[in-house]
Amino acid sequence: MKNKVLNPLIDIFKDMSLSAINAGFVTVLVGFTSSVVIVFQAAQALGASEQQISSWILALGLGMGLSGIALSIRYKTPITTAWSTSGAAMLVTGASGVSLNEAIGAFIITGLLIAISGFSGLFERLMKKIPLSLAAAMLSGVLLDFGINAFAAMQSELILVLVMFLVFIISQKFSARYSVILALVVGCSIAYQQGLISPQPMDFSVTKPEFVTPVFSWQGFIGITVPLFIVTMASQNLPGLTVLRASDYKDTPVSPLIAWTGVSTTLLAPFGAYAINLATITSAICVGKEAHPNPKKRYVAAIAAGVFYILTGIFGATIVQAFSVFPEALILAIAGLALLGTIGNALNSAVADENNRQAALVTFLVTASGISFMGVGSAFWGIVAGVFVMVIAKSNFLTGPKVTTINKPKAEVVDESR
Repeated sequence: MKNKVLNPLIDIFKDMSLSAINAGFVTVLVGFTSSVVIVFQAAQALGASEQQISSWILALGLGMGLSGIALSIRYKTPITTAWSTSGAAMLVTGASGVSLNEAIGAFIITGLLIAISGFSGLFERLMKKIPLSLAAAMLSGVLLDFGINAFAAMQSELILVLVMFLVFIISQKFSARYSVILALVVGCSIAYQQGLISPQPMDFSVTKPEFVTPVFSWQGFIGITVPLFIVTMASQNLPGLTVLRASDYKDTPVSPLIAWTGVSTTLLAPFGAYAINLATITSAICVGKEAHPNPKKRYVAAIAAGVFYILTGIFGATIVQAFSVFPEALILAIAGLALLGTIGNALNSAVADENNRQAALVTFLVTASGISFMGVGSAFWGIVAGVFVMVIAKSNFLTGPKVTTINKPKAEVVDESR
């Protein structure tokens, strides 16, 4: 029993690296700053108090951190979990008329449904039917904006972003492993000199959990559970698994990953964890070569991210205040630079198969468009469009079945002159 506990810790210590820890920090930095406001808005839309909103951040931070750490250690794979950003957006606009207690009950049912879809293997069977080229195309479409925004940020902060880009590119010639770290350090230095970062005194306080009694109702089930479950599975877990598949972590079992995020959601829902799922964009940071050149050691980056998520939960208000110090241009730049390699690998996998190239391109374009129907994001509709194109291309109901011509053997000619 002692060895079962000590051996994984020894492995983590041996595999630990500064680049992996930095990747974990950037993961949390990007994850928090990009969507924490939406979580605040979702809690406020349901009538949560300031203490309850802090409890939401605590529950989500603990849920993401503990589940990511546990799954990463168990499977030696960089498994990063996150809150459902699209789910939070849905709550902001679609949860009217539902009380906070009813919403908590709906969150619990959502977690149970996610766990069941994982433990039953239903979601894994669905994933196996999606070609890798389409999955990679969807991933590149999801990440495209981050790559574009890294350079678009030059329009507002040219010197800051341009120098970060140059440092990143030049340092890759000597040590690609630390290129993101160097870009981040140089970026912070320039931002501070330009007055874009102004350190402020912060009030360090530990966030206290606040239990909300769940109420189960049909209104909560129909208005929150059903759309939240669909959005989380289609727009979050599906592309999250795509990141792993496109990064050559194909042997990691799918079902337990989905199932345990559902369990985490169920247990922490009374404290505000509305939906915990596999991360997509932030996961792509941990699975990239910038985290570690050896894919077998990148799981440490996800563990580091888990630790930082736990800290953000415990010191929720303080951490959010600290992250707000970083200028938006710096965050956009470091996120885009950290994802360059992943975007390139995904695009290469998307167009490598000539037979599915058109379907992959359609998947990429629809996903990158950012369209949304019925509260479900473009990642899901990109896969739907790609599968449709692929099915049409391979079917024969428009052209009719191909007629196979049987070549009859020619009659043998006998030479009677002999």
